[in-house]
Amino acid sequence: MSLPLRLSYKPMEALSVDGIPEGPDWQYEPKWDGFRCLAFRDGDEINLQSKSGQSLTRYFPELVAALAAVKARRFVLDGEIVVPEGRVFSFDALLQRIHPAASRVKRLAAETPVLLIVFDLLVEADGKPLTDKALSERREKLEAFAKKYLRGHKRIRLSPATVKLAGPKKWLAQVGGTLDGIIAKRRDMSYQSGNRLGMQKIKNVRTADCVVGGFRYNEGKKTVGSLLLGLYNAQGLLDHVGFTSALKADEKKALTAKLEKLTGGEGFSGEKPGGPSRWSNKRSSEWQPLKPKLVVEVCYDHFSGDRFRHGTRLLRWRPDKAPDQCSLDQVAQKQADLMKLLK
Repeated sequence: MSLPLRLSYKPMEALSVDGIPEGPDWQYEPKWDGFRCLAFRDGDEINLQSKSGQSLTRYFPELVAALAAVKARRFVLDGEIVVPEGRVFSFDALLQRIHPAASRVKRLAAETPVLLIVFDLLVEADGKPLTDKALSERREKLEAFAKKYLRGHKRIRLSPATVKLAGPKKWLAQVGGTLDGIIAKRRDMSYQSGNRLGMQKIKNVRTADCVVGGFRYNEGKKTVGSLLLGLYNAQGLLDHVGFTSALKADEKKALTAKLEKLTGGEGFSGEKPGGPSRWSNKRSSEWQPLKPKLVVEVCYDHFSGDRFRHGTRLLRWRPDKAPDQCSLDQVAQKQADLMKLLK
């Protein structure tokens, strides 16, 4: 490619913080739940690069075709690849798109086509780099680029942005827990390739009360390493939905003794740990089932595919909660229309 940025160019990253920063130097955007992507176009050559520097080009032929249809012949866009599913986005469907078989890639491109939500312009249509410019100038040029070149392209959408704090508050009020969070960027800074100096992320805080249906020992030790979490489904069966390993070291010995007194139960009467899934590993079956007596409140960032996507953070034990009160409906996402934020 003859672009001023190489394909190995690293996108700027975000520092995770607890609260939304305030002040005139900040710009706010929705935090989208997908794959970060730098989209390079140089004439007929198009490349999609992941945050880790890996090529995504072969997995999203419909997006390549959409970028090829843009009248601008040279540009680099920073954005997020998402898969719409109804009124929300499905990260599970997005994960399925990364497949080695060309026939599967082609079929999924038709069945679950993606969007590229763009939020920065790194090289403009005349081939000039913008990475040394302040975000305030880059955003102005991105909006002009979108107005001129992206209008009518349904696969490429402009992410909203605002300098008013009321903006992110309105987004959260509109779509609630369906939105992954808020991104705050410094308007006075150049593009911070590969570092977190100019961008912060504030995730939506979500909590759930879960039954402790089992636990795993620390590898090579007889102390608890993680708690296995369960929620009751509509049939009244306890499904395994994830884990938490955020346990205090000085409490593990006493907690292990407490848990061992409850072993011998069925553990999970519905979906169990260790079943075939993308989260399984060689230790998935090494767990101790418990009688469903204990309840914990955990903090999580996202629930999809009938489980917590990542490990959760233990907030507190809930002896005041009955296990049968811990049902899947408490993590059901409000079916807010995320697409409205792109209009």
